[in-house]
Amino acid sequence: GGRFAFPSAIATRDIPVAYYPKSQVRVDLRGAGDCSRQVNNYSLAVEGVTTSHLLACEVITPGGNWSSYPAHKHEQDSEDERELEEIYYFEIEDGPEGSKGFGLHRTYGSPGRPIDLCCEVHDGDVALVPHGYHGPCVAAPGYDMYYLNVMAGPNEDLVWLAPDDPAHHWIRATWENQEVDPRLPMNK
Repeated sequence: GGRFAFPSAIATRDIPVAYYPKSQVRVDLRGAGDCSRQVNNYSLAVEGVTTSHLLACEVITPGGNWSSYPAHKHEQDSEDERELEEIYYFEIEDGPEGSKGFGLHRTYGSPGRPIDLCCEVHDGDVALVPHGYHGPCVAAPGYDMYYLNVMAGPNEDLVWLAPDDPAHHWIRATWENQEVDPRLPMNK
């Protein structure tokens, strides 16, 4: 049993099918305080994993926390950025009495590339990020949020370079004096 996702991208080389057990999934706890989240890395700098143009990870955000924050972008190739389109597939737990869980997702433009989206997301929703800064994803208090990130782009190097929005980069320094949310890691 289990749940499966089959992310895909147009490949430029053949790679043999491979199985990686759960024990090979790198789990990172990122951020601190109410910006704490868990990232299950399937192809983002995971040793031994080979893909062609495809990156994937899962993010688990405890209710009341922010993730994909500070906002970042990956819309062009440069020394500190890789061009990647991205989708977020959301699953959000219901409340203890059946109330429907929800969260928020934000995508906004970078210089010369306008886009402006701030939306409520629910279980089963998908957000497409063709370009621009994206983040935060906010899990409403009481509703843990899961999302599958799938990214694809023209590069073979599988390097995830995504600069923060300079207006919000300072938030990272505040994490030095905070603990990671004690609800993490979550085994979902």
